[in-house]
Parts: sequence; C-alpha cells; structure tokens
Amino acid sequence: MLVNAIRDDAEERRFREFVSARAPALMRLAYLLTGGDQHSAEDLLQTALAKVVTRWGRLDEPEAYVRQVMYRQQISWWRLAWRQRETSVADVPEHPAGRAGTDEAELRMILRRALARLTPRQRAVLVLRYLEDLPEDEVARILGCSVGTVRSTAHRSLARLRTTAPELADLRLSEVIS
Repeated sequence: MLVNAIRDDAEERRFREFVSARAPALMRLAYLLTGGDQHSAEDLLQTALAKVVTRWGRLDEPEAYVRQVMYRQQISWWRLAWRQRETSVADVPEHPAGRAGTDEAELRMILRRALARLTPRQRAVLVLRYLEDLPEDEVARILGCSVGTVRSTAHRSLARLRTTAPELADLRLSEVIS
C-alpha cells in the first residue's frame, strides 16, 4: 500500500484526506493528459501518487507537486516507443489492427531491400514520383526522358516491387518512408 512509506500517523491521515479530496480533479487531469484513455489515466495517477507519497512530509504544495509529477510522467511515457504503438481497448478486435503484425521498421527494411533490387533509373522514378510527389513532367525533365518513359518505368517498377515484396502491395510508398 502507498501509505506504508509514511511513518507518522498524522501525515498518513493528511495524505489520505488529500487523496480523497483531490482524486476526482487529479483523475480528470490524468484523463486529459492521456488523451481520454481511462486505464492509462488511472495508471498515471497511481504512478504519480506513488512517487509523491515518498516525499509527502516535505511538500509545501502537494497538489502542485502531484500535477508536476503527472506531466513529467506522461511525457516520459510518450517517449517510450512501446507506449506509442499500444492502444488499450475495452473489447479485443476480431482482426489485428494496422499492418497485420508487421511493424514500421520491418516495412522500411523490406522496402529498402526491394528498392535495392531495382535499377537506378527505376529507383529514381519511384523516389521522384511517389516519395517526392513530383508530377510526371517534372520527373521527366529531371531525368532527361519523356513523360511516357516515366509512366512506363513507374508502372514496371511498381509491378516489380509488388512481386519482390508482396508485403508492400497495399501500402503507399510515402507511408513507409515518412
């Protein structure tokens, strides 16, 4: 229990009274900080109170300190990559969300390997046309070829990517690179 860290009975009572009185407001703050995720909000408030209880007797403004701990803890959680990919839901979906279990880093590696199998001209056309989002006539001007050549090269390059890396078939190249 959190209050075991407090040795003085009066301080323990003061902490319990603080939590009873301020928990609803602090929970609302946690809810907003976590983007409306009730479970994450509860975790955030519990983590903050666990950190605050160890310093309880030395705090002049306990609510300000709790809020500061909550802000910093939430920022710390944002920085963790696993927190960004995980979403809590009340009901488990029937189908996996996202890209069928293939994470973004893996898709980038697949794309790099697939692009390496293309000719330099094919890579250039795909990068300029789809990643740089340049119009066909601009790509043709940069590469010194006709618009028809850009179109046919793009078509053949995408077909080759689909056969060498079928994992990329349903994606836009810009989704993987950006």
